Formats: sequence, C-alpha cells, structure tokens
Amino acid sequence: MRTFITLFLMAALSGCATIGPKNAPNERWSAAKANAWYAKQGWLAGCNYAPATAINQLEMFQAATFDPERIDLELKWASELGFNTMRIFLHDLLWEQDAKGFQQRLDQVLGICQKHRIKPLIVLFDSCWDPNPTLGYQHPPVPGVHNSGWVQSPGAAALTDASQYARLEAYTKGIIGAFAQDSRILGWDLWNEPDNVSGSGVYGKSEPVNKIALIEALLPKVFAWARATKPTQPLTSGVWEHGGYDWSSPEKWNKIEQIQLTQSDFITFHTYADSATFRRNINQLKTLGRPLICTEYLARGNKSTFETFLPIAKAERVGMINWGFVQGKLQTELPWDSWDKPYINGHELKIWHHEILRTNGQPYRKEETDLIKRMLLN
Repeated sequence: MRTFITLFLMAALSGCATIGPKNAPNERWSAAKANAWYAKQGWLAGCNYAPATAINQLEMFQAATFDPERIDLELKWASELGFNTMRIFLHDLLWEQDAKGFQQRLDQVLGICQKHRIKPLIVLFDSCWDPNPTLGYQHPPVPGVHNSGWVQSPGAAALTDASQYARLEAYTKGIIGAFAQDSRILGWDLWNEPDNVSGSGVYGKSEPVNKIALIEALLPKVFAWARATKPTQPLTSGVWEHGGYDWSSPEKWNKIEQIQLTQSDFITFHTYADSATFRRNINQLKTLGRPLICTEYLARGNKSTFETFLPIAKAERVGMINWGFVQGKLQTELPWDSWDKPYINGHELKIWHHEILRTNGQPYRKEETDLIKRMLLN
C-alpha cells in the first residue's frame, strides 16, 4: 500500500494524476507549463510586505487605515534595491466587510506595484499568530514584541464553523475571479503555513484542538475554488520547516504537505535556518521538476542571511522573498523570543531578526543593501 501511495503522489506531481483533458483550465498546470511561465519572469526577488503603518493585513487594507502614499514610497525604495516582487497578504474578513471597496484598494496596490515594476504574489489565507481576528480598530503594537498584531485567516471561529465555508468560498472566488486575467499579479499563494499551530504560547488556548484536521479537509477545497475561476496566474501553497520535516520523498510528507506539493503549480517553501539547510531544502524540492521560490527567509541570528542565501539562490535560479522590508508596526526586526521576554527595560536588541530598512528608508546594514543591489541589478 505504501508503494502505491508513493507512486500515486509522484504521478500527481508530474501532472499525470488528473482526470480529463491534460492542462484543462481547472486543473493543475503541467510541469512544462509552470517552467515555461517561470522562464519568462527573470530572477524573482522581493519581500513579504506590509507598510510600516500597518500592524496586520486588516490595517493594511481597511478603508480607514489604507495608506497608498506610504505604500508608494516604500515600493519605490524596494524597486531601487532591485526587487521585482512582493508577497502581500489579504484577509477573508475584508471581503465580508466591504468586497467592492477591498477589491478597489487591492487594484490600487497593484497599480502602485506596476508603477515600480513589481509583480506581487498574493496570499489569501494564513494560519499564523492570532486566531481571533476582528474588523475595525486594530490594537497598537505590544512594546518590544515581534509581530504582536498579525491575525490568522480564517480565524478559529470561521475554521470551526462549516456554515462559514460558503463565505470563504465566495472570498476565494471573488478575489481571484476579479483579477484572474490580471498580468500585474505573479501568482496566488493560497494558504501560508496551513499546518502551523505553534505561533506563540499566548495564543495556544485559542487554537482549535482539531485545527490540522480541519485544514486538511479545507485546503483541497480552496485549491478547487481557486481553479474554478480559471486564473491565468499559477497557484501555490508553501511548505515550511516544522519539526521533523523531510521533503526528500512523498512517503515522508505529512498530509498537508501532500496536498501542497501535489496541487501547487510552482513550489514554494520557507527556510529560516542556515545555508546548509537551505541547500538541502532546494535539493529535495527540485526533484519535483517545478519552479522553486523561497517565500520566507532571513533570520540573521539563525544564519539565514542575504550574504549566505542569495548567491546559492541565484546559481540555482530559486526565487527569493524574505520577511520583511521596512521597520514599522509589525516589529519583526525583533526576534521570536521577544514573546517570552520583550525587548524593553534593558533587554536590548543585538541584531535585527527580519527587515531591511529603517522607518525612514535608510538601510539597517548598508553592506546588505549594497549586496542586494549587486545581486539584483547587475
């Protein structure tokens, strides 16, 4: 039985386990189509992006706090460094709140991206951090704490209530359908770290006890909803470095990884460890024969750096999207351990965890931005 499952998964990876005409619009792209798409992009590099003025996805896109002038300024800085993509997170509650206005604001962001020669990767759902999102006013950052206001999509209430899945379907089809033919978009990242239940201990009691099982059932539906809109852009959902992960062969994947790696048109992954781990991850995933983009990296204290990663990625032609860009309300220049011991009252930050630029646009480390420019602009 194990051999049969492995053979079936490998067939799915090659695009041969689908039913109906090959490469039909509502099916997974063939590897050949995905690689042809990727060959046209050039070497992709950018950041996970929210403006310095937003603590989370909701504050970035809600009408009262939407800040296109700041977004325009920051994406200008990104373009000057040579970045040509950004990974931008949406939220299902934004569609419920004001679908038309949300769509218009996303269109405005896409226009700003195009102005600066940036093609974003758009993220629909996310399993990280606060499982209890609320619309409207977003609390200010907790002093000294990394990413203290980021929210999950869908939240725990929607994830555990099957009656809300029709709303999630409407959001998925509505957003992707509205922009399905839009050449300004690089692709759709359907669910960020779907099997992440670690987050921080502060949220532990708020997470559904059966969160993983619920997402195992829901993630294939999200892929199907997305494909039903027949987008011209490819789909993905990225695997990440959870405990004991091994991407070397299908029988070692957990159930969510099986869905991700057999449904994605191009393969995305996260690496916050050192360059040896990064090389291993690339070598394991490139056997799938599809384009690779690392959609999260940069943890300076873990030796995940521009200096060590970018030369490897350029040689392997792996796209690179680090977390994050400008120091701001996310406070992700602070490390993860700030949740246990906030960086206040004499607890000093020795090295930035994420981020590239200070709030005023000046580099945190000029040698880093010089390297980025050399790698991307030459």
